This record gives sequence, structure tokens and C-alpha cells, in this order.
Amino acid sequence: MPTSLIAMRRGAKDESYGPLIRRLLLRYALPAFAAIVMVAFVGVPYIDRMLADWFRSDAQLRANAVMASIEEPLSELLEQGDSGRLHAYLNRITSEARLLGAVICGPAGADIAHTSAVPGAVNCAQHGIEPDSDRFDVRAATGLAGIFAFALRAGDGPAYRLLLVHDLSYIDRRQTRARTFVLAALVVGLGALAVLAGIGFRLLLYRWLGLLLGDLRNRRFLDDAASSRSSAPVLARVRELLKELEERQRQEIEYQENWTQQALQRVVHDHLPDCSMLVVSNREPYMHNFDADGRIMVQLPASGMVTAVEPVMRACAGTWIAHGSGAADRQVVDESDRVRVPPEDPAYALRRVWLSEEEEQGHYYGFSNEGLWPLCHLAYVRPAFRERDWRAYVAVNRKFADAVAREAADRETVVLVQDFHFALLPRLIREHRVKATIALFWHIPWPNSETFGVCPWKKELLAHLLQADILGFHTLQHCRNFLETVDRYMECQIDHERMVVAIQGHECRVFAYPISIEWPPRWVGSTPPAPEARRRVGERLSIPRDVCLGLGVERWDFTKGIIERVQAIEFLMEQHAALRTRMTFLQIAAPSRSKLPAYRALQEQTLAEVERVNARFASGDWRPIVLIAKHHEPAEVFELYRAADFLLVNSLHDGMNLVAKEYVASRDDEDGVLILSSFAGASREMPEALIVNPYDIAETARAMVAAMEMGREERRQRMRLMRHTVAENNVYRWAGRMLMDIARTRRRRLLGSWRTTDAASETTVP
Repeated sequence: MPTSLIAMRRGAKDESYGPLIRRLLLRYALPAFAAIVMVAFVGVPYIDRMLADWFRSDAQLRANAVMASIEEPLSELLEQGDSGRLHAYLNRITSEARLLGAVICGPAGADIAHTSAVPGAVNCAQHGIEPDSDRFDVRAATGLAGIFAFALRAGDGPAYRLLLVHDLSYIDRRQTRARTFVLAALVVGLGALAVLAGIGFRLLLYRWLGLLLGDLRNRRFLDDAASSRSSAPVLARVRELLKELEERQRQEIEYQENWTQQALQRVVHDHLPDCSMLVVSNREPYMHNFDADGRIMVQLPASGMVTAVEPVMRACAGTWIAHGSGAADRQVVDESDRVRVPPEDPAYALRRVWLSEEEEQGHYYGFSNEGLWPLCHLAYVRPAFRERDWRAYVAVNRKFADAVAREAADRETVVLVQDFHFALLPRLIREHRVKATIALFWHIPWPNSETFGVCPWKKELLAHLLQADILGFHTLQHCRNFLETVDRYMECQIDHERMVVAIQGHECRVFAYPISIEWPPRWVGSTPPAPEARRRVGERLSIPRDVCLGLGVERWDFTKGIIERVQAIEFLMEQHAALRTRMTFLQIAAPSRSKLPAYRALQEQTLAEVERVNARFASGDWRPIVLIAKHHEPAEVFELYRAADFLLVNSLHDGMNLVAKEYVASRDDEDGVLILSSFAGASREMPEALIVNPYDIAETARAMVAAMEMGREERRQRMRLMRHTVAENNVYRWAGRMLMDIARTRRRRLLGSWRTTDAASETTVP
């Protein structure tokens, strides 16, 4: 647990002493005090009465015993009428300590004889007549006195009455002592009971905490059947609480509007405090190369991954670890191979990892792009898997894992691994025992299980991937394909409802995170309006101003459907002769992976097809297709977006395709038409586009005709809806959802370590 978290918890304790004491008083001290008072007011008087009755019964027995022993002698003395002997006898029998005196009353209430110690309150006039009771209590000088009356006869003469006066003051003394003893015993007993209850409660609490933390640490709180019987009730409540918190946080994410850089920063500040942020990718966000004059220049690579993740890093800071592939990359880094970026306003560190030519060939060109890339894209290019490429892939993943471990050091870290180049990284990072919450986002599609089974190292890839805390894909279908693949090839437990895979004591959560772009894009403000952009593009590329301008922007890749696009334009020109000279299609193809035979063959075929179609339909200065095979900076691309009447994205298979979203974001004039492949993830978010099957050449051609003939109002309505979608589901929301899920996963992980950390830092539960 981070020091700040321990301090936060200690601070929370310090600040809550007052309320805690009040709660203890209200819940425990006051009820105990009330119980003592109730016992004192009800129990003590009852005990007093019981003791008084018992002592008086004892005095009655004594009086009866005295009467039984003196009745016959007194009767004889009364019958003889010897008053002297009678007084002497009475004085003798009243010498007992607790017998104060005796009085003999005549039939008419006359005082016949009495001893000298008889209290003045005792007289025959009041007590010698027939009473309602055989006993009276009077107050004497020595204290309470009890008068016990007995009938006494002298032969056949009249009846007399004998009053024996007993000292009952000892009853008050014994009752006081008994009352004091009872109260003292009650207080001591309650105190002892409280101590025993406290000890018992503490032991029970520690036992419950041990069971609870054990269940939490072993993730049993997610499964009723796996939980211990003792902790099951508490764990049920924990599950309910976690679900409530997660649902509330997810709703905050889902329904929050206006996701901005500042909103994302607030998520990191509130939910991931004191966590360093690391992004790992093969492609770096900024490359340093030499221009024609030998000067160092900065270049942004053509990459949808960079387009999406770079704004997140500018918002969250941290370190981006990537392969340093630029010719001048080594010239600008410090001794730790770091450079601050963006150059114009540094916001985070770029940590470059250097690869040898053999490592780059085997890892990037070989296993990644000749193996995994065609395997995951249904573009009907056969994947190639070679043992030497696999070894290079493993070695490069280990090199990047070492870099992550050095950057993370001993800090709590969030590691965002990007794409298929680093499928082994989650487990390799775990081997370094880094305090990391790991999320891996797979930027390309995930195929069905049968297709993925082609890979010879499928089990190794899956085992390493599943050591991530979170695996993200573009669409729910890709998530389902992944779970189906895991179910088929791995020994594990899968909760399909919650999209959780449990393997070797670790849980990996699988989520769909449709990726997006920043809103608004930073280049929109510096891009000229649509008419000016069209004029400048036309002049620069010799495209007549009166033609309808179609646009295609992508890397030169066989998954993008560039050949099919050229064929659709050829079909369009064949079927609609009136559109010749009225439509020009501008194709921007940034060369990519040109070292690979499949890509070189694609480039050669594309050039041949474009040349053939242009030769067939060109007229004067007009050409149906203008192909520019070079990389364009983002500002240049946004100018092309605004100049185009429609954008054609006919990917044969694509994870998301951010070019489509960039085009929509650039059109703040609410004009232009988007033609979108049904096999691109973006088609699920923007159904207002003209959706086509890229393999259907005729359908693609018809969509281009519809785009050119569409009225202004319909274009505006469609573009407005798509712009609202992109604005609402921008990259900050994409990152915010992922980081919130990371924060929840991190809290679950910390639950398992609190017990040992608390014991070491003496922050135990009171």
C-alpha cells in the first residue's frame, strides 16, 4: 500500500475520533448505563424487600422460640400474683442482646409489668388491645424495634397479652451492607462482562477480518459457493456494495457529457492518486528524423493507435515506452534514453527502447506483421509463423518488460500496453514483481477460435495475455471471440456474464472499449474552411475545382481494401459515363512495412491498377484517380478532409478505423458524406454513414453515386448525428472508462494486501 494511502487512512482515523467516541457512547456506554440504572431502581428495592422479609421472619422465629420457653413460667407467676418475681423474671429473659424488653398487658389494657428498657412508644393502651396484626414496628432510640404480641393465660383467669420488643436495627445495617455489596457486585460483574465481551469481540473481529481478507485476497468474494460459511454474510454485503459502487461509477462515466482533457485529469487525480502512468507500444508518438539538409525534424507517424493514445498521455502525463525507430532518435535523448514531448509543449516523457536490426525484423516485420496481423484480419493473406520470429518476439517483449520494471521502480504503477506487438508483456511484467495494474488494449480485431488456432504458440500467447488485469477490445464481438478462444485452448474458469477469466489464482476482465479521437482535434483550428481547403488542394494537385472530390486516407495495407476501391471506381466509370471528368478520387497511401513481400506486392499491384484505370478513362488533364504515396502530417490530412466531398473507408477488416472519425470531426461545416465499410468497428457507432460491403464492388460504386447526388440537407443531418456521436464518445471518454475500471481493479488488489500492510504499519482495526 502506498505511504500516502496509509497516511490518508490514519488521517481519516484522526479526524473521526470524535464521531467514533459518540457512536461508542450511543451504542454501548449509554445502554450499559441504562441497564445498571434499571437494575438499581428495580433490583435493589426488590432485594431490600426480600432481605427485610427474611430478617423479620427470623425475628418472628426468635420471638416464637422465646415465647415457647417462657410461656409456662410466666403463666404460673401471673397465677400466683407475685409481681416482684415477675419483674425479675422478665428482666432476666430480656438480657439477650436483640430482646429490648417485655410488657405484660392486662385484659383491659392495663400495664401489669414491663422491663426498664422498653421504649416509651410501646404501651399497653396502644398495643395491648386485640390488634389486626401480631407484629408492630416502632422507632426506638437504638433504631427500628419490632413488637411481637402473644396471648398469655394464667390458669382459668382472664387472658393477658405479652409484648416482646426485639431490636431490629441490625436489619437496616445488614440491608445497607447487602445493598452496597449487590451494587458493587453488579458494577464489578458488568465491568468484567464488558472486558470479556470486548476481548471476545476483538478476537471474533480479528477472526472475521482474517476470513474476510482471505476471501477478498483469493477473490472468493465474487462467488458464494467458494466463500467460507463464517464470512459468507459479510461477503454478500461486500459484493452488493462493490456492485453498487461500480454501477454508480460506470453510470457516471456513461452519462457524463463533455468529456475533456480536464475531465480525464480529474479521473486520474481522484481515482488513481500517486500512481505513475506508463504506456507501452511499438510505435512511438514522435519520431526524430533528418531532413534533406541534415537538420533534425519531428514527425508524427501514421498510426490510429498514436492518434488515440497520444492525447491521453498529454492529459495524464507519465512515460511512454516505445521503440526508437527514427534516424535521429538517439541524438535527442538524455542519458536515460528519454526525451520530453510534445516538442512545442512538453507534457510527458518518451522513453525509447533500442532494437537491433535482427530483433526488429523478427519481432515487428516477422511475427507481428507476417503472423499476427494477417491472422487477426480476415483479409485472406496467409499468415507466416517462423520459429526464429517467435524467438525474436519473446526477446523483444522481455526487453520491454525490463524497461517497464526500471521505469516503475517500487512505485504503484498503471501500465497501459498497446496492441498485438506485446501480447507476452503482462506475464513478463508480473515476473519482475512490479506493483502494477496492467491493462492491454488490442487495437486490431480478434478472430474466432478456429482461426486463432492456426498460431503454433496460441497457448503461450493466451497464458501471457491473461495475466493482465484488463483486456480491452474495440467491440463486444471481439470480446466474445477472445473468450471463445480462451475456452477452447486454456484450462480456466470463465464467467461469461461478467466477462471474467480466472486462471492460476488471477482474474482477467475483458471489456469492450470503442476507441476514438480527441474532441475537438487540435488541428481543426488551424485548418482553412472547406472552400479555401478545396482551392488549395486543387491547385496543389492539379484537380479541377468543378469536379466532385472523393478521398481515401490510410496506410498502404492489404486490410484497407485499396485494390477493391480502385475496382469500384472502375465499375463506377463503366456504369456511369456521365460521371467521367466530373469525379476525381484522391487516394493518400502512406507506405508501410515495405520490407515485407506482401506489402511490396500490394504496392506494385495498386500502382498497376491505378495506372490501368487512369489510362482507360483519363481525358485531357483529368484523371479518375490521383494516388499520392507519401506520409502526410495531421494538419495536411485535415485540410484534405475539408476539401473532400466524400470519404471512402472500405476496409476489408478493421478494428475501429479512426480515419472515419477524423473526417467527421473535421467537418464543422456539417457537410460531406462518409462511406463506411460494415467490417470496420466505426460502422457500429455511426450508422448514419453509407454502409457498404467492401467486397461488393457494385455496392461500393452505388454508394459513391449516392454520396455525389445527396442533397445538402440530408448531408447536414447525417453529419450532425455523426459529429454528436464522435464528440460524446471521444478518446477522453474511452480512456476514462478504462482508467475507472483500472482503478476498481487496483482497489480490489489492494484489499488483499491491507491486512499485512496494516500489521506492519500498526494501523490495525480498533
